Amino acid sequence: MTKIEKNIDAMDTNTKIKFSDLGLSDKMLAKITAKGYEYPSAIQAWVIPLLLNGNKDIIGQAQTGTGKTAAFALPVLERIDANSRDIQTLILAPTRELAIQVAEEIKSFADAWIKVQLLYGGQNIRDELSGLRSGPQIVVGTPGRVIDHLTKRKTLNIDKIKYFILDEADEMLNIGFKDEIEEIIEFTPKDKKVLLFSATMPKSIKDIVNKYIKDHDLVSIERNELTNSNIEQKCYKVNERDKFEALCRVIEVEFDFYGILFCRTKADVDDVAARLMSRGYKVEWIHWDIDQKQREKTLSRFKNSAIKILVATDVAARWIDVSNLTHVVNYTLPDNPETYTHRIGRTGRAGNKWEAISFVTRKDSRMLSWIEATIKSKIKVEKLPEIFDVIEFKKKRLIDNTKELLLNTDELNYLDLAKDLLELWDSAQVLAAILKEGYWKEFSTTHYSELKEENFSSSDRGGDRNDRSPRWDRGDRGDRWFSGVEWQKRLFVAKWKLDGFSPWSLIQFIEKETSSKLWDVGNIDIMREFSFINLANDDADFVLKKFKEFNPVKPLIVESKREWSGSSSSGGFARKSSSRGSSYRWGGSRGGFKKRD
Repeated sequence: MTKIEKNIDAMDTNTKIKFSDLGLSDKMLAKITAKGYEYPSAIQAWVIPLLLNGNKDIIGQAQTGTGKTAAFALPVLERIDANSRDIQTLILAPTRELAIQVAEEIKSFADAWIKVQLLYGGQNIRDELSGLRSGPQIVVGTPGRVIDHLTKRKTLNIDKIKYFILDEADEMLNIGFKDEIEEIIEFTPKDKKVLLFSATMPKSIKDIVNKYIKDHDLVSIERNELTNSNIEQKCYKVNERDKFEALCRVIEVEFDFYGILFCRTKADVDDVAARLMSRGYKVEWIHWDIDQKQREKTLSRFKNSAIKILVATDVAARWIDVSNLTHVVNYTLPDNPETYTHRIGRTGRAGNKWEAISFVTRKDSRMLSWIEATIKSKIKVEKLPEIFDVIEFKKKRLIDNTKELLLNTDELNYLDLAKDLLELWDSAQVLAAILKEGYWKEFSTTHYSELKEENFSSSDRGGDRNDRSPRWDRGDRGDRWFSGVEWQKRLFVAKWKLDGFSPWSLIQFIEKETSSKLWDVGNIDIMREFSFINLANDDADFVLKKFKEFNPVKPLIVESKREWSGSSSSGGFARKSSSRGSSYRWGGSRGGFKKRD
């Protein structure tokens, strides 16, 4: 074994390493240049020449987001025989999302006549069978689906592959694919080249290496490369109960916020996303309880900037690759420093300098110190924006947006109405009256809660006594969140996933149909054949009235039936009033109501 441990930053101007220095063909370099890349990452700078010129297997250790896919895809594509109908490369990925991402990246560099076939659970099997019959040179798949084609259907032949690639190998083993990987290896030829890429090297990885990989090069990117110097890291120290309000203030004072917001649990993701949505933000969320097709649609909308905020768990978002993100937000700190570097590695790509923001409570103080020790850097503690800072920023944004509208003459559809209004009174007073009507809530200090900033050190043991307040008990709604469910109604909507609806698009649909803004939105469940949405009583009554007017016989939206129910099949709205008191749940597809002691 040859071990190559390099502390090289390929973006460093002192090294002057470019893709043109790595031995790639002019045709491939043209494609790389067309995508706007000039400097390779460290893992690319070392793996590409080894794979192009060497005969050994390769093990690459580097963090997710450092360009491992291109590190193996570029040289493999250089060696593909486009005239052959044999499968020449098999790439295994732990999840369908990563498999899709890897396949898309390969296709972006491949010639049109090179075929890449995806194999993963949940995809139409007929499409896969048709694709395999067409003679793909590269197959990208998840272990379970590949095994299905190899052993059950016998529709996959990999006895002539030249490259066997394990991407995110540690995750595949964590998920439990060890047996499948070993079974797949038995179907491959002995003279293949094995490439194994992993963020970590636990014992399970070493066992695979010792058993199946003999003579190899190990390229290990040292940890001090895992935090990009283009990322500005900062944190806000707050009480747990003030965290959401602090988050909203931080988002409000950022221009063109476009980022991923990480939570530790699925429940937190649902909670935070619904609250952000109720504030009017374009937000969607992903975790493993959301079905595959909906996750794919959500990720597509996020990559296309149709939504600006994505709330996610680590597992669901680990392989999201969006190069122009402006922010990654740690709404809750992760369980270890490595996950932290995985998260923030999504910003600061392509030479851009952006921000990684963390919200730190007293109980997080030791984790913060551990993260700082690991990344060998202090994370700057910032002061939260004051209420007046937020209001002034909103006023400035209104002025900027108005300037943009004035430059776009297509938007000036109300000149006649404006002239009529200006005849009523002094022009400044008329404009002030319109601003008061439309923006009184935006520019009023009473709309915001006072926040208490914390000043604690790493020696604090955590467990702030003031952090025991329930979720949803702050913000512009006062005690209505605390009081349980009496302030809102659950509505049944005859729109569903099959119509292509997401939580955000359902809100947009209702607002468009009623020509009214929804201010207080609770939980939203998009089911296969119908949906539910929780609205504040006033909003709910208005929506019900409107849709009754549209169709008196069979309204599209009606109030969900309330009943005492002992079960909840689909998990609806849930709030806890206190750690010792009763809890309430809106449950299941019937909108049932359940009280739990």
